[in-house]
Amino acid sequence: MIIGDAPRERAQPSTDSRHITLDEVLRRTAKRRPDALALVDAENRESFTNGKPRRITYAEADRIVEAIARRLRSMGLPTDAVVGVQLPNVVENFLVALGVLRAEMIAAPLPLLWRRAEAAEALARVGAKALITCGHVGAFNHADFALHLAAEVFSIRYVCAFGSELPDGVVSFGDLMDADTSDPVSPIGSERTSNASSHLAAITFDTGEGGIVPVARSHAELLAGGLAVLLESHLPREANILSALPPASFAGISMSFLPWLLSGGTLVLHHPFEPDIFACQLRDCRCNAVILPAPVAFRLTETGVFAGEEPVTVIAAWRSPERLASSPTWRDANGALTDVAIFGETAIVPARRGPDGRPRPVAFGRLTVPRDGADGVAVADIAPTGAGTVAFRGPMVPSHSFPPGIERSSLPHFQIGRDGLVDTGYCCRVDPTTQAMIVIDRPSGIASIGGYRFPLRHLQEVAAGIEDGATLVTLPDPLMGQRLIGNAANRAAIQEALSAAGFNPLVLKAFRDRSEHDLVEA
Repeated sequence: MIIGDAPRERAQPSTDSRHITLDEVLRRTAKRRPDALALVDAENRESFTNGKPRRITYAEADRIVEAIARRLRSMGLPTDAVVGVQLPNVVENFLVALGVLRAEMIAAPLPLLWRRAEAAEALARVGAKALITCGHVGAFNHADFALHLAAEVFSIRYVCAFGSELPDGVVSFGDLMDADTSDPVSPIGSERTSNASSHLAAITFDTGEGGIVPVARSHAELLAGGLAVLLESHLPREANILSALPPASFAGISMSFLPWLLSGGTLVLHHPFEPDIFACQLRDCRCNAVILPAPVAFRLTETGVFAGEEPVTVIAAWRSPERLASSPTWRDANGALTDVAIFGETAIVPARRGPDGRPRPVAFGRLTVPRDGADGVAVADIAPTGAGTVAFRGPMVPSHSFPPGIERSSLPHFQIGRDGLVDTGYCCRVDPTTQAMIVIDRPSGIASIGGYRFPLRHLQEVAAGIEDGATLVTLPDPLMGQRLIGNAANRAAIQEALSAAGFNPLVLKAFRDRSEHDLVEA
């Protein structure tokens, strides 16, 4: 899976890619280039979370991952235990995920914006045994929040955190960042088959009208998503990648975590979003690839931030794929753009733009990458449904619901058709001229603000239950996809009630007092 010393310009998968785990990819790179820089924090790290900025080599990363795995095993957590991870876009986030995998457990990354209502539901649904977080993000005390969360989720046995001055009851992981060990983790036994890549590696969380939906993927399915982005974007081996997408979703994992691992390069992390800091990181770390939400990428192009001496590959995340077809022409002559259309937690579709700078059409059928090569790697099959929506199946798409047996219950779950197709709910049509797939609308009843998705009906019912006549609607937003607008007679009271119920700050801000300027913009 990792690039060897063959004289090729692009990263290429190895022949044993179907039988490797993500933590083994790291181990191989650490043996091949131990002193190479692996992970780099943003220079402004101390302004948003604990600890000074870190620069981690591959040898150091492998030692820390080993130490995290040993600590998790020493805590008595069993094989395939689910470990929740809620961290900002810092080096610990990636090292913890790999440490969980090396301990032969399952990582469950939680979006940083999630608060008690979403996090408790998600962790309870998957039976998480531990939660790993940090002391604080901004003014918010995450370690204390995690302790209160564990009190609500019966299955959680341990709360762990990085940082200083942690509350009583939290297991400190800060010492592991200075670990120096090469001893292997104790053998697990015969519970796992020889093909370790077929075992579950991560659980991300989608949102349906009924609530949160766990989506579990094996190492192999995650690798397929990462290969899709790596090959379609033509990333060079040992690339210097600057990413503003945290690995808290399938898209984040496939677009930043895995291209870094598979290229064997350096991942420079940006905590969204400080334009000046981003520009400095791009220049100082000599990054030849950046990963950004698509609206941000186009706005930065107008500032000339990518107009350096060296070309920069831009990988743009379209969380609202229905906006892709009408997106502006990419006019940055000094770098290429790869669009990545995100279909919730089901699948991603990368497509590198051609010389004309227009979005490249995607046809129904087999999706292979790179699309401009003679021999592509198949990563998915795309098909229309009878309801006029788009469905996926194939290497990157989960093949089972989680937890096992949930499909026989009334709980919301990841639904897979008998033909293996997963209906995303995104409405689509076929272009009569090119026969390409055009996404025209998002799933009904689901609000999407940036990467945060939630069922709108539930929030509307909660708001109306707090105050009779309170309303909550979504409006289009060019940067975030959608924005929430709430209306109530007593906005302060409804904000306080929603906060007490553990709702996300984005929901609370929907009921903030607005000036006339705010309303005109909305």
